[in-house]
Amino acid sequence: MNQPTPEQPADIVARLRATFRTGRTKPVEWRTGQLGRLREMLTEHGTDLAAALHADLGKSTTEAYRTEIDFVIREIDHTLDHLQDWLRVESAPVPARLGADATAWTQYDPLGVVLVIAPWNYPAQLLLAPVVGALASGNAVVVKPSEMAPATSAVLARLLPAFLDTEAFAVVEGGIPETTALLAERFDHIFYTGNGTVGRIVMRAAAEHLTPVTLELGGKSPAFVDRDADLSVVADRLARGKFLNAGQTCVAPDYVLTDPETAAALEPLFRKAVEAVYGSDASASGEYGRIVNERHFDRLSGLLDSGRVVVGGASDRTTKYIAPTVLADVDPASPVMREEIFGPILPIVTVPDLDGAIDFINDRDKPLALYVFTASQDTRDRLAAETSSGGLGFGLPLAHLTVSDLPFGGVGESGMGNYHGRYSIETFSHRKAVLDKPLG
Repeated sequence: MNQPTPEQPADIVARLRATFRTGRTKPVEWRTGQLGRLREMLTEHGTDLAAALHADLGKSTTEAYRTEIDFVIREIDHTLDHLQDWLRVESAPVPARLGADATAWTQYDPLGVVLVIAPWNYPAQLLLAPVVGALASGNAVVVKPSEMAPATSAVLARLLPAFLDTEAFAVVEGGIPETTALLAERFDHIFYTGNGTVGRIVMRAAAEHLTPVTLELGGKSPAFVDRDADLSVVADRLARGKFLNAGQTCVAPDYVLTDPETAAALEPLFRKAVEAVYGSDASASGEYGRIVNERHFDRLSGLLDSGRVVVGGASDRTTKYIAPTVLADVDPASPVMREEIFGPILPIVTVPDLDGAIDFINDRDKPLALYVFTASQDTRDRLAAETSSGGLGFGLPLAHLTVSDLPFGGVGESGMGNYHGRYSIETFSHRKAVLDKPLG
């Protein structure tokens, strides 16, 4: 029996654009209905997604729900609770020279047909969280799941068309050829999460059509630890934040920056913290994930000799396991400090003092996040004022992206644009200026 010919990207975009032009996606009832259906999909088929996430990344069911499935459900609920207010027309003052009868306001218009390209490390969350904003804004949407998380991609490709309006929503699976074909089409916005190399390719393709882009990238996010901090708490929170998803998190602490005495004091505390979270052998822990594929395993294995091993260091290519690893005596010029690690390796780099830490951070690309552990308000103020990063977290890594009323995004090499909550509406809408002057 002949298989049907897959719909081509040009045909998909043309079909969705025709739907958008009918006005079908603009009513708030359509938007909230689609969000409700997406929520149903996640609640009814969460176990399917969790199983796929385990197959792709070794994620436990607990982690799959906490960081992906329930994360998106919370984003949907927050959006449904506030969407009417976010979309409300906002009046603007009018200069007296235009007359007392002139009025002005702004309103949010949907952009049209948008493309969302997702990465492999959180392949459900980082596909669906932008989709929440795109649908809430009244757009037609094409999504491209990551081929590097094939089980999750297959589940999403099966479920999404069963729950969402297929006249205004489409899933395109595949690798580089399919992505290249999509990028050749004219979209009204492209939302890409991934690395800077592909981000540049996306921008070049978007420039052909003057399409605006949101780039959620990454970088080496530092964790500055001051000598006055409670180091036991610091070690525990850094271990939990760094080794979640086996370190394959864009906002994971990439390296620790501290003075030599504090670095030495942290070493035994990291050993205790890792054991408290994953036991004496993380390979036997049901809560510890695996590296996504052998290529990334080989890249990460090559970084393990960049310093003295304080914790971990073990690896197994057959199972794509790399133990939660902390490295000390790390040279800033070593291989582990030349690129975003994106894996379960945490280097400790020493600087003489706060001034040295600020210089170290500012001498490098602007990170997606900066984490600060200190009891000093002056230190907090200086790091907030004298450094630039996509987000800033005091006392706790990763948590800022769980706050729906905070914008999430990078700056410089770590990305452009942001989303979550009302900021997703701003990303996927055009804020149109309107002036009304009666003819009388």
